[in-house]
Amino acid sequence: MNISFNWLKDYLSFDLNADEVAAALTSIGLETGSVDEVQAVKGGLEGLLVGEVLTCEAHPNSDHLHLTTVDVGHGEPLRIVCGAPNVAAGQKVIVATVGTTLYNGDNEIKIKRSKIRGEESLGMICAEDEIGLGTDHAGIIVLPPEVKTGTTAREYYRIESDYILEVDITPNRVDATSHFGVARDLAAYLQQAGKPCELKKPPVVDSSAFNPLPSTFISVEVKDAEACLRYSGVTIRGVKVGESPDWMKKRLTSIGLRPINNIVDITNYVLHELGQPLHAFDAAKIKGNRVIVETKPEGTRFVTLDGVERTLTSHDLMICNAEDAMCIGGVFGGLDSGVTEQTTDVFLESACFNPTWIRKTARRFGLNTDASFRFERGLDPNQTVYVLKRAARLILELAGGSITGDIQDVYPSPLEPFEVYLPFDKVNSLIGKNIPVATVKNILASLEIEIVAETQEGLDLRVPVYRYDVRRDVDVIEDILRIYGYNNIELSDHVNSTLSYRNQTDRSYRLENIISEQLVGAGFNEILNNSLTRQTYYEGLTTYPAAKCVMLMNPLSADLNAMRQTLLFGGLQSVAFNINHKNRNIRFFEFGNCYALNRDNRKEGAPLAEYGEDYRLGLWVAGKRVENNWAHADENSSIFELKAYVNNILARLGVNIEKLVTGDFSTDIFAAGQRIVSPSGRTLGTYGIVNNSILKKTDIDCEVYFAELSWSALIKETNREQTTFREIARFPEVKRDLALLLDKATSFDDVKRTALESERKLLKDVVLFDVYEGGSLLTGKKSYAVSFFLQDRERTLEDRQIEAIMSKIQKNLEDKLGAKLR
Repeated sequence: MNISFNWLKDYLSFDLNADEVAAALTSIGLETGSVDEVQAVKGGLEGLLVGEVLTCEAHPNSDHLHLTTVDVGHGEPLRIVCGAPNVAAGQKVIVATVGTTLYNGDNEIKIKRSKIRGEESLGMICAEDEIGLGTDHAGIIVLPPEVKTGTTAREYYRIESDYILEVDITPNRVDATSHFGVARDLAAYLQQAGKPCELKKPPVVDSSAFNPLPSTFISVEVKDAEACLRYSGVTIRGVKVGESPDWMKKRLTSIGLRPINNIVDITNYVLHELGQPLHAFDAAKIKGNRVIVETKPEGTRFVTLDGVERTLTSHDLMICNAEDAMCIGGVFGGLDSGVTEQTTDVFLESACFNPTWIRKTARRFGLNTDASFRFERGLDPNQTVYVLKRAARLILELAGGSITGDIQDVYPSPLEPFEVYLPFDKVNSLIGKNIPVATVKNILASLEIEIVAETQEGLDLRVPVYRYDVRRDVDVIEDILRIYGYNNIELSDHVNSTLSYRNQTDRSYRLENIISEQLVGAGFNEILNNSLTRQTYYEGLTTYPAAKCVMLMNPLSADLNAMRQTLLFGGLQSVAFNINHKNRNIRFFEFGNCYALNRDNRKEGAPLAEYGEDYRLGLWVAGKRVENNWAHADENSSIFELKAYVNNILARLGVNIEKLVTGDFSTDIFAAGQRIVSPSGRTLGTYGIVNNSILKKTDIDCEVYFAELSWSALIKETNREQTTFREIARFPEVKRDLALLLDKATSFDDVKRTALESERKLLKDVVLFDVYEGGSLLTGKKSYAVSFFLQDRERTLEDRQIEAIMSKIQKNLEDKLGAKLR
């Protein structure tokens, strides 16, 4: 928000410069990003002096030029060639000396020592347009004779530079979205710092200006008191719409606003002066002399000031006359109800609307105006009449007219100041320093917080309604601290700490760091995506149905209108971004929460848990596993590489992979994949090849392998496992190989499980080392070359014992899987 330094001084007298004000505001929580000088006249009239023409003669080599000598108050008189027809001896004029830069629009002219038609010229006698003070070029500027020679033009014309402070307003500080609001906060700082200052409130119209004529004023009716907390209005007739005075135009242009006409400019001026949005209606267009605040039926069409036709909902508050809607309340005006050059009567609105209603309407229509910015943060309904009187005073001064009737004010449920109890011990505890009670009371008084009662333990307070964000004792303490000064809180010379580091560290977080380090060591990069996503990703899916999306009530955009049900889509966006930037070999992982509605999953008789939240780990692999390596041929990534990463994670967490149940499946997410299930039936995660239909949603043209593990479920599973230690076996391991002919549908997991079930004690591992298909094999068949590892920890295995075990394994493979030896 732009704050004018000169404008600020209209309400607060102080002796700080602009940079000091910026530092003061930053120290009290109104962070000021920059301070920029704004010159009323480009160049600030630097180098221009008042001179007296001593002599004026015709130029010997020209019929229209003159040779003059000009006294500029110091040094020798200057010889200047001048072409103005009105130049004459004895005049007081504006002189640009050598070295001065003049500005004419975007053009710059630097005055140099020169010869004009053979005569030396040491400056320039200026016209209005040449120094940026007007458009007249008929002749030079002639000043009154009493003006002192040598006076700077800047001093004579009282040219004053302004400074614009760019103040970043946090969402809770709507009270500081105006010049007076900032001045009020700055006054509290100056009082605490012991610096002299005086806060002056803008004057308002006198009560004698009101002329109660009940037959000619416009009445107000509020039909929706929830959406409109207060509505105040006044009718002013006989105004003359025209150009605003220079002082007001300078104020508005200094903060980046374009002057329009005096009535509209006054509403903008008061908005930035006091922070209360106003709206001026052409009274002649208010049919029935009635203003009605209500909602319109769903689907009603309305054309706004920008010429766009918008479709209203039943939750859009409208300002209407007896027949039609005129304005979207608190957001945007209508096309046909505003003030024009033909307007003679105006109805001035000052209202306070429900922040939630305004925020939803503004987001729904994609409108962000100065008015909606303030309304949706919560304004003070107790100031609407005061602001209305302030605007009415300016209209009477600048546009004439007279007030007809009393102020129309509908305020069904007046808001009282917020009552807060402030204990002294809590103030000192939270701030970390014992602040004297007298200092606390002085700061509260400077913040206009009323002390109702005082005891030895604390204070009973009444906080003004305009401090919408101060409702609790901690809020008051925060305000006390920012005015007292964060830098005035001394740092302690000792630190309290505990050395029992591990006992206080959350186990899940510690394991998360371990797995993160493992993945980074395997070449992965960690990513962090927004929990908000677009609902359209889930449309048509059964694995993650769109109906289970947790939707936002006030989304910033359609791309961020739902909470994610899976980490998949955020990761795919990251994959697509990297591929588009020529990084095609992807290894990503992410930890994050996923959300879903649980309505369809609740158990019979259990209370309804509306929302579900699960912490998950996602892995994405794409591109080549090996590329441009002299010792290894290029190799594409595969689902088996991803499976290895998943198994390594499970092993590192201490999960017994042998006890897990895996099953092949395909869904609308995976073209082919596996589900990992614990012995108790809990799903630990899934991994597989992402479906092409999913990849198209993010414009990815290569295969992507994705795994999603439920971290919450994995942590529970690790709690079931106990790590045991035993000595290395003293007796050798025996390996036997079999070449098995199997149906293509039979997986290695089936082979491994069958073998382990056949010999639970001595069979230690089963490894697949070759797969062969085609060639001489029958259609629908494949060949697995499998190694079986046997070991007895108590003694050396004998051949007879080994053969018996292998025969048993072979028989079970034949009986259960239809396997044959090759």
